[in-house]
Amino acid sequence: MATKLSFKEKVGYSLGDTASHFVWDMVGFWLLFFYTDVYGISAAAAGTIMLVARFWDMAIDPIIGVVSDRTNTRWGKFRPYILFGAIPYAILAILTFTTPNLGEVGKIIYAGATYVLLMTAYAFINLPYSALGAVMTDDTYERAGLNTYRFIAGFSGQFIVTGLALTLANFFGHGNKAQGFQYTVFLFAALSLVFFFITFQSTKERVQPPKAQKNSLKEDVGNLFKNQAWVILALVGIISFIMFAMQNAAIAYYFKYYLGKEDNVQLFNVIGTVALIVALPLSKPLAKRFGNKNVFIGSSLISGLFFILIYMARVQDIYTIYAFNIIAKMAYAPAVPLLWTMIADSADYGEWKTGRRSTGLYFSAAVFAQKAGWGIGAAIAGWILTLSQFVPNVAQTDTAITGIKLLVSVIPGILYMSCAIFMIFYKIDSKTTDLMKKDLDAKRALE
Repeated sequence: MATKLSFKEKVGYSLGDTASHFVWDMVGFWLLFFYTDVYGISAAAAGTIMLVARFWDMAIDPIIGVVSDRTNTRWGKFRPYILFGAIPYAILAILTFTTPNLGEVGKIIYAGATYVLLMTAYAFINLPYSALGAVMTDDTYERAGLNTYRFIAGFSGQFIVTGLALTLANFFGHGNKAQGFQYTVFLFAALSLVFFFITFQSTKERVQPPKAQKNSLKEDVGNLFKNQAWVILALVGIISFIMFAMQNAAIAYYFKYYLGKEDNVQLFNVIGTVALIVALPLSKPLAKRFGNKNVFIGSSLISGLFFILIYMARVQDIYTIYAFNIIAKMAYAPAVPLLWTMIADSADYGEWKTGRRSTGLYFSAAVFAQKAGWGIGAAIAGWILTLSQFVPNVAQTDTAITGIKLLVSVIPGILYMSCAIFMIFYKIDSKTTDLMKKDLDAKRALE
């Protein structure tokens, strides 16, 4: 029998993603801007810092996955990381947005060190959090529902960060942007502690590995890369997150230097996030009607097309820019929870085919791929700004404006549309998930 999750447990679990988004979106939307326009680091140096930090982050993800799979406590395998990782996560978030005056080289070293440590803390808490959703229930549609709650809460965190961060920074800073950003992140960090504790208290791990399963890292890793479904999802994750990182990092520059409406970037981000939240509940019914794979393919094609169309908009076409962004965000919203649902299904598929379950490894390796994309995308944004002759806080050349426009429209649009090509080869359909569940339930009942 599939475990039906209560409303309380879904909400409790989802608050962990709100807490995660407080840092993820401060980094994704504001950190490159913070480094260049507040802390005074060059765009090339800032982009390189973000790439190096992501590669470090990627290196530790599989380690965390392997360790969490082998963790056995009275709280379960994944929940302890949420409980004990929350405080380091909060402290390092504050330090990352702190601006000690250390000279040009010292600033780069400090920024690099704090960002690497923050991403380490983020990995230790967010990766087990993601894996937790896969072991709360074994039903693919319940997982789709749980992930819908998760991303509504997560994008609500994004709504707060993108819509209020600059306002809060101005309020707390009183003209001092550095102080304003630091105090703003302090507030988000405190809220994160509360939300992570609620997640820990309200969730339960139910899906366990086979009792006879012996630890074998070599076998688990080998099975992972033989699992075609997971490999495809990893590639899609890399491409998607290159797109997300590039666009998120560049949008502040787009409004400040192209549209000349720096303060309006918050409203733009808020409306885009609302569009995401409104469309997220469509994920589960669309998946039941058309299947996870088909919904994802349609989402990537439609969304990518409307992102590309943003490039055509002129400065005076502000309403057109908003409209294209809203349509694009609503189109890709259903695919967001489905990606994580399919990763959980690929873990089930691995157990079904091999008799071994490695939930933490599957999610850590998937997150590894996505963070690779995020790091590459953020670095590319910094490098393209540099190649386009971008200079902060001055009027930009036509070349720089073209680079900024490409970063928020054509490049991410083409990347996201390309995800549809990879998803054509994804083979886990609704019939397969039903058969997997039936066989795995019978096996667990015998144990």
